[in-house]
Parts: sequence; C-alpha cells; structure tokens
Amino acid sequence: MLSKKDFIQMSLELNLFFGRIMKEHMIFMETGFLVKNSNLILEADQLKRSFEEILVETVALSNGVISQESIDSNEFITSFTLEAENITESLTGVCIDQDITLAELELTSNPDSNYPSNLEKQVFDLNNRAINLVIEVIKFKENVLNKLLDCNIYAALYPSLIEHILGEAKLYLQMLKDLQNRIKPKDNIFEQEIFWDTIMEEHVLFIRGLLDPTEKELIDASNNFANIFEDLIEKTKEATEKDLPKIIKETLEATTEVRDFKAAATKGIIDCKIKSILTPLLGDHVLREANHYLRILKSYIEDC
Repeated sequence: MLSKKDFIQMSLELNLFFGRIMKEHMIFMETGFLVKNSNLILEADQLKRSFEEILVETVALSNGVISQESIDSNEFITSFTLEAENITESLTGVCIDQDITLAELELTSNPDSNYPSNLEKQVFDLNNRAINLVIEVIKFKENVLNKLLDCNIYAALYPSLIEHILGEAKLYLQMLKDLQNRIKPKDNIFEQEIFWDTIMEEHVLFIRGLLDPTEKELIDASNNFANIFEDLIEKTKEATEKDLPKIIKETLEATTEVRDFKAAATKGIIDCKIKSILTPLLGDHVLREANHYLRILKSYIEDC
C-alpha cells in the first residue's frame, strides 16, 4: 500500500512524463494524416488539447512536490524541448502550447513539503480524468491501426509505429489504475526491461526508416543499436535473479549510448544538419523516453 506522499509524487511524475508523451503522439498522428482524413486530424487535435489541459493542471500541482531526481532526469523536458516545439509548430502548422514547457522549466522540488490535505484528492481526481482520456486515446489509436491494416486510409504513419504508441498508452493506463488502488505500478524489473528494451529497439528502427537514404552512417548506427537491444531482450527473457545485476549494467550502458545518439540526432535535426523526415519534436520525444528508462534502471541499481 502506497503512502500518501508516494501516491501523490508517483502520480504527478507519471502524468508529467506520460501526459506529454500522449499529447505528442497526437501531434505525430495529426501531421501524418492527409487532408482527406480531416476528421482524424480534428480528433487527434482535440485529444492533444485535452492532454494539454491535463498537463497544465499537473504542472501546477507538481511544483515543490515532485522529486529532484525526476526533474534532474530530463524525462519531462530537455534542453531541446522548447526549440523543438517551436520549430515543429512552424513546420507543420500544428499548435503546441509552449507555455506548458516554460512552466516545467520552473519546476522545483521541496523535500520538506507538507503535502496540503486536499492535494491527495486533487491528484486522485486528476488521475481519474487522465484514465478516461487515455481510454479515448487507446480507442483512437486502435481505430487508426485497423484502418491502416485494412488499407482503408493512407497516412505517413507506419502501422508498427501505431502499435508502438498504443503499447505505451496501455502501459500508462495500467499504471494509473494501479496508483488509484495505491499499488506501486510495474515493479517487476524483468517486465520493465523487456518493455523498455523493445521501445528502445523500435525507436532506432523508426529513426532509421525516417532518415534520408544518404545518411548511411546514422542508418548503420541505428541498425547497430537495434541489434544490441534485440540481444538484451533475449538475455532478459532467459535471465534469473542472479543474472540481474549484470543485465541491468549492460542495459544501462546500452541505454546511455542510445540516449547520447538520440541527443546528437535531435540537435542535428534542430540545426538542419541531418537529412530526414524527422521533426525535431520526435527526436526530443524519444530522447525523453530514454531518459525515463535510465531513471528506472538507476533506481534498480540502487536496490541491488
């Protein structure tokens, strides 16, 4: 059973991370549809706006409450986020509320916070609204995936990309439900590693597929990272408890390397030094997910 403090802190940190991830999924989907499917563009945009509303409230509740570790992890925003949003909005025409990012840059942690008596209820209500919104997002993604697989729409979106972001939405939903029941979400390190190793592998495969064919060095690097994470997934599936420290160490090293690769790629896209159909926000998006995974891995190293 989670304490009041843990429930509040974990909930707010989860919504800060995944709320932004979900709203950016809607941006990526919105820019991938053709004008013919304006109904899907409008639906994605409305879901994006709804997540922005969730984020505005989450940021307001989080100041002085969340951990310094979560702020320092750069999983909520990075040094690239604001510029990536600005460029992506300019290039695509999709409106992005950058005031949220500016507010997140001001977030602080206060270890002596007394957690106001009404904060627990506010966070509980916030989680319930997030749950309802994520359920809507899951239905939307499943609908788009089915249309793509049935060849009923054309979109600049890989079906496997929709499956990828659908898996992340389902994880977010389950973690929210666990928190509402005062259960620590996703506490099994083997399950965590298999899920996030798969996410890391798929990220570099998507990056590879969105690079210009002439970017051979980056394509080779993407293939190399995909092979590394594929091997880690197989090792983790076969691992026992005694193998855990070694597996975590290998995974931490690989994730740090792919994090640095994503950071360099994001900078290259922002500076228009890389030929691709990647938006700067997509680069920053996958970078933040690597940062999130690194925080998970480091927390388990401390427990070993």
